[in-house]
Amino acid sequence: MARTQALNYDKRRKTITSTAAKLYAQRGFLGTSVAQIAAACRTSKSLLYHYYPSKEDILFDVMDSHVQSLVKSAKELGRTQLSAAETVRHLTEELMNLYMDAQDHQKVLLNELVNLPAARRKLIIEHQHELLDIVDQLILRLRPDLSTRRSERRAIGMLFFGMLNWTHTWFNPTGPVKHVHFAHMVSDTFLAGVKAYILQRKVRP
Repeated sequence: MARTQALNYDKRRKTITSTAAKLYAQRGFLGTSVAQIAAACRTSKSLLYHYYPSKEDILFDVMDSHVQSLVKSAKELGRTQLSAAETVRHLTEELMNLYMDAQDHQKVLLNELVNLPAARRKLIIEHQHELLDIVDQLILRLRPDLSTRRSERRAIGMLFFGMLNWTHTWFNPTGPVKHVHFAHMVSDTFLAGVKAYILQRKVRP
């Protein structure tokens, strides 16, 4: 007979993913065993398998839950009546808030994607592209003259995420620059750069 789900099933899964994210961030996916995750959760391996069939399933959930939270916040801001510039400012602040609350998840997302099976890796990449597409539309609203320059808009979008995505490697949340202030620095720099960007022109030899 199959084991029935406990009333706190979802809560236990979240505890497992949070614990695993910390271990994966510290030791890497390949350097972390199911036994270590179970021990950190103060449970048994057999009980852990009741919630997740494999270590790869936990890895996917760590990434998927995090990237979907980023997409959800971006989509919600996209449905507001804010100007494109204000949307960029709010989005930058919200993304930074999420990164600070889930630094381990963010590190795992950026470093361990290669360890997912191809089909699941594709799902995570699709969510990442959703984020890029949302920022792409904001760039288009800011610079309608880039409507036929999708490759350049994509590069500008990657510059935006490049300022934020790797903050877990150096940013000190208890330092003199608080994360909200840093988010404002990023959005101001990005908006000024988008405004100043000059279209590429072919240079004749």
